[in-house]
Amino acid sequence: MSAVEEFMNVPPQPVPDVDTAPFWAATAEGGLALCRCTACRAWLHPPLERCRYCAAPTGFEAISGAGTIVARIVMHRVSVPGQGTEPYAIVLVDLTDAPGVRLTGRLVADPADAVVGRAVIARIVDVPGGPYRQPEFVLSE
Repeated sequence: MSAVEEFMNVPPQPVPDVDTAPFWAATAEGGLALCRCTACRAWLHPPLERCRYCAAPTGFEAISGAGTIVARIVMHRVSVPGQGTEPYAIVLVDLTDAPGVRLTGRLVADPADAVVGRAVIARIVDVPGGPYRQPEFVLSE
């Protein structure tokens, strides 16, 4: 494979900043953590330094990554390098441990199984071409 072909198979890499660094630190350790207000306990995604509801400081808390599919799209062409073969499903998931927070990610299953209402769980996988890890979803039933 040429260097150009190899480059074309590498997805964009995350660019952590002060607000997202704890998320990426958790995925590096194989877990999932989201931002939460230390005072009112609201979940905040995307993460913020201060709570949007009460202005208190925030921190990150581990969650299981369990949830329910609330929307999905089936990709019939690869639109982002490194996504593998098509077709594949991208799902929007309501997280059980973080009410009000939804994450998107690839569902590692037959796209026909990406049914609204299906239970899923996040697993942490390497982002090809870099040092980062990210969540993807698998069916939990």
